[in-house]
Amino acid sequence: MFATVLVLALPFCAAESASSYAGSTVVDSYPPPGATNTAIDAYFPDASQVGYAGPTPTGAEPAAIVTAIPFSKVENIFPLSRPNSADGADSNFNVTRHWGNLSPMYSVESFGLPDASPIIPEGCGLNAVHLLMRHGARYPTSGSGPSQFASDIHAAAMKDGFSATDDLEFLATWTYKLGAEILTPFGRESLFSNGVAFRYRYGQLLNGFTDLPVFRTTSEDRMVDSALNFAAGFFDVRTYKTDYHQEIIIEENNFNNTLAPYDVCPNANSEDIGYFGGTQASKWADIYLKDARRRLQPMIQGLNLTISLLVDMQELCAYETVALGYSKFCELFTEEEWEGFEYYNATVDFVVNKDFWYSNGPGNPTAAAQGLGYVQELVSRLTHTPIDVWNSSTNSTLDSSNITFPLNQPIYVDASHDTVISCIVTALNFTSLAATGPLPTDHIPPHRSYISSQIAPFASQLVAQVISCPASEEPTHIRFLLNDGVVPLTGIHGCTEDSNGLCALPSFISGMHERIGQINYAHDCFANYTMPNPDNIIDGRYPSQKDDWIFGRIYLQVATFCRMLMMSGKR
Repeated sequence: MFATVLVLALPFCAAESASSYAGSTVVDSYPPPGATNTAIDAYFPDASQVGYAGPTPTGAEPAAIVTAIPFSKVENIFPLSRPNSADGADSNFNVTRHWGNLSPMYSVESFGLPDASPIIPEGCGLNAVHLLMRHGARYPTSGSGPSQFASDIHAAAMKDGFSATDDLEFLATWTYKLGAEILTPFGRESLFSNGVAFRYRYGQLLNGFTDLPVFRTTSEDRMVDSALNFAAGFFDVRTYKTDYHQEIIIEENNFNNTLAPYDVCPNANSEDIGYFGGTQASKWADIYLKDARRRLQPMIQGLNLTISLLVDMQELCAYETVALGYSKFCELFTEEEWEGFEYYNATVDFVVNKDFWYSNGPGNPTAAAQGLGYVQELVSRLTHTPIDVWNSSTNSTLDSSNITFPLNQPIYVDASHDTVISCIVTALNFTSLAATGPLPTDHIPPHRSYISSQIAPFASQLVAQVISCPASEEPTHIRFLLNDGVVPLTGIHGCTEDSNGLCALPSFISGMHERIGQINYAHDCFANYTMPNPDNIIDGRYPSQKDDWIFGRIYLQVATFCRMLMMSGKR
């Protein structure tokens, strides 16, 4: 804590000395050292020891997704301050909705079904729900752009000739206050609130359980934290630990995990295939940030504001806002430049140098393969049939057990990452998201269908509603909500156009079996190939698989056998 107080006192010094620490890192620590004292803890018994709780009768479980009209939307970012752009202090333009995967989740109006509502259609009943969610807002990835920008500022400030004026004057005393990768307070709050909202919408389904639910997440800190905050909101902060079972699946290289499939898909991590989006995005960044560089460079001396640094500054706007509540970086860029940033992010996930469209979406040959395992698990749950073919990222040890992979739950909750959600919606063949085709690198196409802030923002939610029409105990239909927007299922063979996004459950299952058969996991994840022409990929698969079918089958057998040998002691 002493170092923090020292740094915060420095701005009161003269400007010349203050600038010497610009860009340095500030770290706080709580609770204070030595604050834990078990002897003192005895003075503060918990509620069960104190007693006198008063009346505690429970009521009926809510089912707002069936009964609540109008639907309650996610529309604000309280308690964060809503930032302004450089040219829009009084405008309705919402900067936070142009941060791509760094945007806080908001309710999407429509994915092409303007008359559809998240509320269960009249006359139908809700039988089950499957939730796939992203973790909440977090600090930047270790060593990524924001921290590198801080290092560059600090290095420049340590030399003679560094100065910042006008809109960039704050950089002369700016310090880097962000941690790395764990949830921010807003990230924790978002997942807790989502848990509360999910209880309101789907709580009645808890009446269908005969045993405690099993929810899944991965082992990364922010994933566990997100899952626990969701559970505390969904159940109760005092009882959630005994109200369900939290399964934590190892997220690490060579561990099969459908919620982190990139760890067993080598091509997803290769420079020329998995990171292809970086190449595509840099072309666009050179265009949309050209004016910003011309405008901002004269305001800072001793540091060359490259296009890459300008992207870092836009990232800092998002990260500082969700971590600290406010950021001066936001108002440096115009509305048009924030639209450019959103489009840049649809092209590339700059956080880990992977992209959405071109590496984890419809435009990459490994995307469908990465999402395949979750689709197989979804079909297994829908049909109450155990998985018996292990040809993807599914974990045979966990998924073979009815304890760790139950098939009779009316509520399923899985926590994952943004790039995984984008791969899964690609594997599900939600073609409406790719309707306008590949993303050009020299302009933003009008009315584009692929917008990353609507697909995988912080706390994103993909919900499968299993429905009976008319209402009965036997489900007849299924439909999907992506961040509250109903998704058309017309890309799935057998699913016809429907104004409510419904598909007959047998048709959906049949269409998923067909889609699973189309995805050549062994080839797309393991084969030695170069990145195909990206204009020829719109469904997340390598475009010439018919010619490579024999090779793929051989690779499938070899890769599966090798993984079984490697993983037998790890899963």
